[in-house]
Amino acid sequence: MSDRQSIGETNLAALLRGMRPVLRDGTYVFVTLPPGSDRLRIEPLMSFREAEGLTMIVTEEEAQAFGLDPVFRSRMITLDVHSSLEAVGFLAVITSHLAAAGMGCNPVSAFYHDHLFVPVDRAEEALEILEALAAKA
Repeated sequence: MSDRQSIGETNLAALLRGMRPVLRDGTYVFVTLPPGSDRLRIEPLMSFREAEGLTMIVTEEEAQAFGLDPVFRSRMITLDVHSSLEAVGFLAVITSHLAAAGMGCNPVSAFYHDHLFVPVDRAEEALEILEALAAKA
């Protein structure tokens, strides 16, 4: 991919101006399975293998259906701008604004977009903060 646009935006100002935060339906939770465990036929939204086990982000319903111990009930906000995986400072700016409001956030970067998992009871507030940030940029 030689075209810079095909790999996403790297300019911080353009990313902030162009992001459109979208609050997704559903409640998500984080679960973990010990090393060597089967995924239980779960299709996680995200998974990451660490030495201690397999972390997965799944719907709350999936966690309940499989008897998994969920942590961090959250809503997902997608930053609808094609950010490059090499963009510098984008998530730092975003998460610092949420931190200033005393809000925890678990960001996940995928190929096309960044996604934020924010506390269920503060999702609308997070959305307002992000919309104001984009409007100010």
